[in-house]
Amino acid sequence: MSFQDFNLHPSVMSGVRAMGYTTPTPIQEKAIPPVMEGRDVLGQAQTGTGKTAAFVLPILHRLMSGPQGRVRALIISPTRELAEQTRQAVADLGRHTRLQGVAVYGGVSADQQIRKIRNGSEIVIACPGRLLDHMYQGHIDLSEIDVLVIDEADQMFDMGFLPDIKSILKCILKPHQTLLFSATMPDDIRKLVREVLHDPITVQIGHAAPVSSVSHSLYPVSQEKKPALLKELLQKTPTQSVLVFTRTKHRASNIAQQLARSGFNAACLQGDLSQQRRQATIDAFRRGTLKILVATDIAARGIDISKISHVINFDMPDTVDAYTHRIGRTGRVDRTGEAYTFVTREDGALVRSIERVLKAQIERKSVPGFECNEPMAPAPERSPFHRHPVSAERPRGFRRPGAFRRPGRPAMAPAGS
Repeated sequence: MSFQDFNLHPSVMSGVRAMGYTTPTPIQEKAIPPVMEGRDVLGQAQTGTGKTAAFVLPILHRLMSGPQGRVRALIISPTRELAEQTRQAVADLGRHTRLQGVAVYGGVSADQQIRKIRNGSEIVIACPGRLLDHMYQGHIDLSEIDVLVIDEADQMFDMGFLPDIKSILKCILKPHQTLLFSATMPDDIRKLVREVLHDPITVQIGHAAPVSSVSHSLYPVSQEKKPALLKELLQKTPTQSVLVFTRTKHRASNIAQQLARSGFNAACLQGDLSQQRRQATIDAFRRGTLKILVATDIAARGIDISKISHVINFDMPDTVDAYTHRIGRTGRVDRTGEAYTFVTREDGALVRSIERVLKAQIERKSVPGFECNEPMAPAPERSPFHRHPVSAERPRGFRRPGAFRRPGRPAMAPAGS
């Protein structure tokens, strides 16, 4: 199958050819036809499968007919980085359409966003917090929305955005098409699907297990030896780009500084950085001029870089789903990747849960001088599949889920909004 088979508007197809796209990915092949038919779609696919184009192309096709110069499509994203990435996809694929997209998120001045909206942007890609602020202040009119996309819905839930999503949905009164994409389907997301999607077509590519193109290794090690083990592995392992995950912002900064002092080309990405510095760091990592990026889960969400050869879990994540999201940053599309995870005695329960999902035991490895022979602790009574409503690293300005915010009264947005 080729993109020609979708019968996209000629101006949209010009953008597809300009990007060098020829054969659609599985999620694109299955999702684009029902989206173009106007059906509500529930898409479940891992990161790196091409799902952004799966909804951007049909939206561009649809908006080529009907009025322009007003907001007709809304794409809700959990993080600034994903919002910018989606805006870039709209710009690239829609380069011959005259349709305009604007990314709306916190951490930067709202004035430029307001100007772009008033100048006639048809597509708004927004993080929930800043979007609500614009709505309450009358800067965004959602009365003409034809298409709503909720992207990375499970991450929205993890970051405590579900109440904001529901507030936004109440303001869209016109009948519209709704598309919801999520890598996993916890109960809260299934409930949201039942509430907002009408007779949806379900498109599922793969499943919630980590992608098969990634090999997994565990390194049992004591907490105090982790920094030295990380340096040892980086010195002796042939790599391209490496993404290192830590549990907290402080640890991400500390580890990146240690690596830099030891001569590694490393930097950190965490929620306290300015948006300008965050974007510059991501751009350098994407170009390959920065080889090692140390990040927290929240900061790294939305990063779509195909040449990440290794993901290293300096700290074990909180859930199986979080592990899946992390290691999905490598082994993208046609590439293979490796995931190294440092595990301590307390990580035994989650290790066993991950192995149940993989249906195989993960290989244990060791480096001379860093061996740790302590047995892993038994599983706690609470299921390790328990999902926390927010990440362990609470963003600055965090509002507890369900907190009431009065219309017209701005609130600080989470660092990812």
